[in-house]
Amino acid sequence: MADPTAFYEPEEDELLSSLAVPQYGGEGGYDEESYHRIQELEQNAYAQQLAAAEQEQAQALEQVPEDVKRFLVLFHQAILENDLPAITNMYESGWNKLTQAHYQQAEWPEAELIAPLVQNDQVFLTLYRELYFRHVYARLQPTIDDRFQSYENICELFNYLLNSDGPVPLDLPIQWLWDMLDEFVYQFQSFAQWRANPKNKSEDELDMLAEASQIWSCYSVLNVLYSLVQKSQINEQLRAEKEGKSAEEVADIAGQYGSKPLYRNLGYFSLICLLRVHVLLGDPTLALQTMENVELGGGAFLTRITACHVTTYYHVGCAYMALGRWPDAIKTFVSVLIFFLRMKQYHTRSYQYGSISKQSERMYALLAICTTLSPGPSDDSIMTIVKEHYGDQLTTLQRGGDEALEVFKELFLQACPKYLSVNPPPYEDTEALQTWMSNPPPDAVQRHLELFLSDVLAIRGVSNVRNLLKLYTSIDAAKLAAFLDTSASGADAEEDVLQQLMVLKAASRTYGKSQNDGSLLDGDRIVTNNLDFRIDGAMVHVEETTSHRRYAGFFIRNAEHAQRVFNTIHSSPLPSQRRQGAAADKEGKQDEKKTERKPQAWAPKSRQVRVAA
Repeated sequence: MADPTAFYEPEEDELLSSLAVPQYGGEGGYDEESYHRIQELEQNAYAQQLAAAEQEQAQALEQVPEDVKRFLVLFHQAILENDLPAITNMYESGWNKLTQAHYQQAEWPEAELIAPLVQNDQVFLTLYRELYFRHVYARLQPTIDDRFQSYENICELFNYLLNSDGPVPLDLPIQWLWDMLDEFVYQFQSFAQWRANPKNKSEDELDMLAEASQIWSCYSVLNVLYSLVQKSQINEQLRAEKEGKSAEEVADIAGQYGSKPLYRNLGYFSLICLLRVHVLLGDPTLALQTMENVELGGGAFLTRITACHVTTYYHVGCAYMALGRWPDAIKTFVSVLIFFLRMKQYHTRSYQYGSISKQSERMYALLAICTTLSPGPSDDSIMTIVKEHYGDQLTTLQRGGDEALEVFKELFLQACPKYLSVNPPPYEDTEALQTWMSNPPPDAVQRHLELFLSDVLAIRGVSNVRNLLKLYTSIDAAKLAAFLDTSASGADAEEDVLQQLMVLKAASRTYGKSQNDGSLLDGDRIVTNNLDFRIDGAMVHVEETTSHRRYAGFFIRNAEHAQRVFNTIHSSPLPSQRRQGAAADKEGKQDEKKTERKPQAWAPKSRQVRVAA
């Protein structure tokens, strides 16, 4: 007879109950004493592991220098109390001094290690991690874990700022807020460049990139920046200030969040970071539209931080270059370079002086390109520095030819932004990734280089025509064709020359700002070269458009000032006469004191009467 339980399948409840509690004691059933004993052993083992971990952490914490531990405790206390002067001093001075002393080529202690020093304050630990990862990117080579963890930490910080029930009670210096957002964009740029090259990556790195496609994505970065702009109502605030509204009206527009300095400053700096991101992604028009309400002038808020000032003008100038607006790019670069030249002596000891100086060098290279493509008057002091740094290259550029094209390419690659590709390699699909690696798309920087060189070729192709036109006020097309040695002859030669003239005329037209009013995209149609011409039949009439600098006003103003100074000195007495007069006055005062009668001493009234009698 068949066994009735041979094909018996237990019910789900029976299976779960049999798996939930192990059957100790064999067939005897459940042994409660053994079960409690095992639980006790597990708890003891966990307690021992926890104690060992705490002991190991305590030993590691003892290795941290005492001045570092003291600094972290005071730093935490200053942030708790929102002591802005103390926070500023510790951030700009204390942190960098300790880095130079102990962590030049090493990591700072991890946040979990120093947590007992700050009572496990998660807000402070998040801020500390932001500084920690910034140090790793600046001094060391970040690993993929560092890149992922820095992204998670900065997202945690922004979620705390944006998604809290109300404005967070936190006050940070504007330098730290700018550095935080600037580092956020830099780490995004660094990760995008590293991710764009799938070669020389381990299997673990490929797997992590395949599973985490949203880490440092363009969408997430833009989402954070636009969220900060929207939360702070910064565009509405800046627009209201331009319209001349009162501080109370601006505060009403700002709302609960935008009225706080923390959120207003974050929103303001987010606009500048959006400018930078859109330039890196190859959208110069949207980049300049983002800065529609931001003032670019001597009294602008961004000039309070030199790194922010230089970064803003650099990317605005690069956006103008991408749009072919060479005169506006020249004005932008010259403006900030003059500022940096004047303020250079005050920033030599700044911890950001190196990066600011490098970005200024890049602007000098871009200025050499722009002044070649759009000749015209510029600041003499800045152009002197350009000639000192790029004298040979500038001569080659102005001479033209194939050598000039190579110099254009060299200077552009040296000084242009590190453009990014929006679409990363398909790490989630192995076959597609292999296909992508066998035939990779053009690099983003190379694509922008090709676009730039196409504009250069359009202007360089007619450079000889422009050089000849400078010698004449009017010239016949046939005569001009003879000078150019065109391959065609007769009417065809004239037609060829007229075509080159039309190309030159189109290449030398662009938009430029005539005044500081209006947005950065506003402008009038102008001539980029220092000459213009019109074609009347077969005659070419040339007109020079160079606006020579007027020195008469400068000399008149200084002559009038010198005359006023001379009149003031001439009307003043000589020093010897002044001393003699002062001595005579002193002697006269002394004589007056001698002849002055002393007041009578007090005496009773009866005595005064007797003395008088």
